Amino acid sequence: MINRPNTKAQRLHRHKRVRGKVSGTPECPRLNVFRSETNIYAQVIDDTTGKTLASANSLEKGFSCDGTKTDKAKKVGNMVAERAKAKGIEAVVFDRGGYLYHGRVKALAEGAREGGLQF
Repeated sequence: MINRPNTKAQRLHRHKRVRGKVSGTPECPRLNVFRSETNIYAQVIDDTTGKTLASANSLEKGFSCDGTKTDKAKKVGNMVAERAKAKGIEAVVFDRGGYLYHGRVKALAEGAREGGLQF
């Protein structure tokens, strides 16, 4: 029998390590990313109160994006940036959630930067 690595456990371990260093404040909240097989989710979180200030995902009603999953991620990044800017949030700390900064995670970050968030 072949021993395969538990990739979910490995990601959660990386995420815990990153979360030890990254924390959101009311002035500079945390932009968290979660990606599933087909969809992507983003939240702007204030860790001092534990509240979600803004969020966006590719499953929302009215969300339409023809193209690849990377195109969806970029649009979700734009959407979360618009919602955060509407609440008066200019700068965030990026939390990649244990994922590599590549592909869909990178596209979401670039979309958020294009939307006006600084990190």
